[in-house]
Amino acid sequence: MKSLFKYLKPHLLIILGVMLIKLAGTALELLIPYVMEHLIDNVVPLRQFPLICLWGGCMLLLAFVVRLLNVNANRLSVRTARRCIYSIRRDLFHTALNLTGNQMDRITLPSLISRMTSDTYNVQSFIQSVQTIGIRAPIMLIGGIAVTLSMDRGLALILCIMAPVMIALVILISIRGIPLYNRVQQGMDQIVRIMRENISGIRVVKALSKEPYETSRFSAVNQETARRDIRASVTMAMPGPIVTLFLNIGLTLVVILGAHRVNAGVTKPGVILAFLTYFNMIMMGVMGLNRIFMMLSKANTSAGRIGEAMHMPEDLPVLPPEQGAVTDRSGYIVFDHVTFAYDTESSGRSPESGKAFAGEKRQNCLEDIDFTLRKGGSLGIIGATGSGKTSIIQLLMRFYDPSKGHVFIDGRDVRTLDKDDLHRRFGVVFQNDALFAESIRENIVFGRAVDEEQLSQTLRDSMADEFVSAYEDGVDHLSAIHGMNFSGGQKQRLLIARALAARPEILILDDASSALDYRTDARLRQAIRDHHSDSTLIVIAQRVSSIMNMDEILVLDEGRMIGRGTHAELLESCPAYREIHETQMGEVD
Repeated sequence: MKSLFKYLKPHLLIILGVMLIKLAGTALELLIPYVMEHLIDNVVPLRQFPLICLWGGCMLLLAFVVRLLNVNANRLSVRTARRCIYSIRRDLFHTALNLTGNQMDRITLPSLISRMTSDTYNVQSFIQSVQTIGIRAPIMLIGGIAVTLSMDRGLALILCIMAPVMIALVILISIRGIPLYNRVQQGMDQIVRIMRENISGIRVVKALSKEPYETSRFSAVNQETARRDIRASVTMAMPGPIVTLFLNIGLTLVVILGAHRVNAGVTKPGVILAFLTYFNMIMMGVMGLNRIFMMLSKANTSAGRIGEAMHMPEDLPVLPPEQGAVTDRSGYIVFDHVTFAYDTESSGRSPESGKAFAGEKRQNCLEDIDFTLRKGGSLGIIGATGSGKTSIIQLLMRFYDPSKGHVFIDGRDVRTLDKDDLHRRFGVVFQNDALFAESIRENIVFGRAVDEEQLSQTLRDSMADEFVSAYEDGVDHLSAIHGMNFSGGQKQRLLIARALAARPEILILDDASSALDYRTDARLRQAIRDHHSDSTLIVIAQRVSSIMNMDEILVLDEGRMIGRGTHAELLESCPAYREIHETQMGEVD
């Protein structure tokens, strides 16, 4: 909650104004029963109709002013809460875009989505309510008791005895409910995870007729989250009926004792009516405090989760140049005996506990990777699924740091390069890349300085021009989310166009042509060689035909380099590569 203050600070004057308006409105609301008591006990017995109308009009005027003040205070509180949460979501989104691989593995994407949505909503509700209910409830409670003491101390003692008991009850139960909401939000993370998996893989689920299985998976997590939510809600709702019981008992005592005091001439009838109204106000005050504590419990948990994501310790700091490693090897890209393993503390967590599985060992996914690549050169990487091909790219772009060894670009340790400057060097197509629900133009340009001529050339180089030009609106044709209105081959060509658009220093194609036919794939590779020869090219592929013309080829198996050389050299020296070639291309002569 401490980190929340910096978002409230720019709006403190408005928040203070809202609280003052709400304070004034609540104070005037407390006067209405007092005026009613005066009207009944002092004005009505005079039997002067104009005077009765005057005091009745005074009550109506007070009610109108109270409504006007409360409505304006509520509107301002909603506006302030919306502005605060806008800033929080903006910063959380910026944080999400800059999370490292380990940080993303630790938080997980479903949890990040949950923090961006339900957690920020909880914080917004609290910011809004604390400006209104947070002022109105205590004033109703304290002011109601103060006014009743001034009217009849004997009857007010009933309130003075009950109020501390009810407040203590609300506080104790609220303290118990705070940890419960943390478990509720963790359950929401699991719901978001399963929903995201099913929405993304809906075609697979339908194709394999696994709807009942996925429904049962979702139902199990949903029921567990519902049980947690019910337990938390029941715990936090307990003060409601208890407070109502106490106040009803108090109302009964006020009526009984008040009747005796009226008969004895000690108290006037208007005082009893005013007391009944103040009792209802005090009950609303206590219930308002209970609601504030409930929101505080949710907001405290949610703010902690948001703060955890926004203030994660930097695990990949940019080092000063003098602290970086040095190499005497010539080459634009150098992998110097690199070994890498994913962090099992973040990626190998139990879904329930969030901790690493017991007995799990840290296993290297890359072992002693060593190669150099000249500027403008080309490198092909091939190997079985899970052999570590994409991990090499993750290290090159510094989403992770190696466990051992060093990675260099243009003679500099990547750890000494500013992350934005480093990433601007790349044009990348990842294995599971996405198109956004924007026009083809926006998906390719992607906010970069790409003119129309460059865009047209990029579409031709990526072989996308032939189907984009068929649309009536051309590059302004809208893509559905994830490019669902394009075929697999069309999506891959648009993604390649995006990577080529800014003429990057380093072009990486990670299994980017798997959906293309051999003829289109060959034309694409030829266009890249002709028009992007100054880019250093790294191609990860399953097809030998996609990499056979590269300057150098790496063959990986379970994270180890089992072959390195040109296509002809590997056919002679690497049995695994030769077997892949024979399987795909036919027997070697």
